[in-house]
Amino acid sequence: MEQQFAVRALYQKEWEEAMRLAWDTFLIYEAPDYSLRGVQSFREFIKDPGLKKMFLEGAYQAWGAFEKGIMIGVVSIRNRSHISLLFVDADHHRQGIATALLKHLFSYAKNEMDISEITVNAAPFAIGFYHKIGFQDLGKEKETDGIRYTPMIIRLE
Repeated sequence: MEQQFAVRALYQKEWEEAMRLAWDTFLIYEAPDYSLRGVQSFREFIKDPGLKKMFLEGAYQAWGAFEKGIMIGVVSIRNRSHISLLFVDADHHRQGIATALLKHLFSYAKNEMDISEITVNAAPFAIGFYHKIGFQDLGKEKETDGIRYTPMIIRLE
């Protein structure tokens, strides 16, 4: 099946839309596994003016998947090699969008930044997906500020 969406860097004006997509998807798939504190921590993270400022200055990078001009997925990295957010609109799950976003990120990291490994703190809902892509656990599940995650790594070929 031919890919019906495009992946590209987010424009500055798309920040709010990307964070809205992350929040809406988080509420469906991840919030049920988190405490109220975890849900509040995530909301504070995506609403943090400092994070937006870093994005606007180019220090926090993000890409989107777009179908007919509509954002259907988002991935971002911090510290050049750590996946910070990866969300796909609920109506577009299991269509290869998260995989395409990661492949784009991996290519960028390797070819543009000379990065050889990427880390992620995988939410409980996403662990199986990350394993399928090739990530390996770095340890057992942890919790910080109510956010549950399993630290993972992938070495880029």
